[in-house]
Amino acid sequence: MCVDIISNNKKDVSDVRVIFISGAHTIGMARCTSFKQRLYNQDGNNQPDSTLEVTYYNDLKTVCPENGGDNNISPLDFASPARFDNTYFKLIILGKGLLTSDQVLLSGNVEETMFLVKAFAENDALFFDQFARSMVKMGNINPLTGYNGEVRKNCRIAN
Repeated sequence: MCVDIISNNKKDVSDVRVIFISGAHTIGMARCTSFKQRLYNQDGNNQPDSTLEVTYYNDLKTVCPENGGDNNISPLDFASPARFDNTYFKLIILGKGLLTSDQVLLSGNVEETMFLVKAFAENDALFFDQFARSMVKMGNINPLTGYNGEVRKNCRIAN
């Protein structure tokens, strides 16, 4: 179950803040169902995501086979999966972002996001500072409540 945190004030969460918060992917795991399309059918052409680094791609295929294994897991940051650090951003630069949403921060050709990924990869103190600020700001978002909001049974679809 997940809570839909749509805000009454849409400008509370900027695209830049999403980058800061994405850094939370330095810790945690993802099930194959979250990234399998990148390995086998990214663009609907039965080909892998061209932004995946080759050895990382081959390693992921051993964890997440084309058929079955949907509940197998892989760390979001395989280099330091239990440590909160800026390695997540370093991996994205190397083509080793696990989720499409991770890798697109660099490959999406948005100059500001590309700049921030590189800046956070080079400067962990900058990432820590911006992440903390963004978490405080997100904590102050007024979510929709009562009949204006919902607790979803499945995060991907409205009830």
